Amino acid sequence: MTNVLVIKANNRPDGVSTQMYETFVAEAAKVEGTNVTTFDVFAEDMPYFGQDLFNAFGKLQASEELSELESRILAAKQKAMDAVTAADVVVWAFPLWNLTIPAALQTFIDYTYAAGFSFKYSAEGQLISLLTDKKTILLSARGGIYSTPESAPMEMAHTYIKNVACGVFGMQLLEEVIIEGHNANPAEAQNIIAAGLENVKAAAQKLATVTV
Repeated sequence: MTNVLVIKANNRPDGVSTQMYETFVAEAAKVEGTNVTTFDVFAEDMPYFGQDLFNAFGKLQASEELSELESRILAAKQKAMDAVTAADVVVWAFPLWNLTIPAALQTFIDYTYAAGFSFKYSAEGQLISLLTDKKTILLSARGGIYSTPESAPMEMAHTYIKNVACGVFGMQLLEEVIIEGHNANPAEAQNIIAAGLENVKAAAQKLATVTV
């Protein structure tokens, strides 16, 4: 059985990346031998990463009582890490908002971007990825066009997630699908989205090639 974790990072019902998520999950359900679960970053209780977490770490070491917020953030961080640990394939479905990713998705990354969990350092100070046994699929949508040499440097969503998942975490890229330009070219929006969703279906079918 291949365990597939789909990280849903858009709470807009009509969002294009929401459609990508829905299409992927529906198609993945047709692939024999897959177990698909969703981690909806907008539905989870995920306090922002910051001093509250570091306070909680300190209190744990000192065997001191945690506040409600500290307990919540520790539990949320552990839940995110457990979800990744259980997965053979991690799928990211997310939009480009204001040139970057939604804050809720950033919090998920902050929880899992952890030394000793997703990476470590060698004695020489070199980063060593720790999630190399996992594969990943990236599904992203952006209404503008960011694939030209002029605009590509401004795109900090798909590029960032790929650098995290495949770079720091060391996951093997199984497929990536980008839908772009549907807002910039409204006359062709339906065709752009429809073609992209067909590519999402093809990406889901690649789950059949995964061996665990």
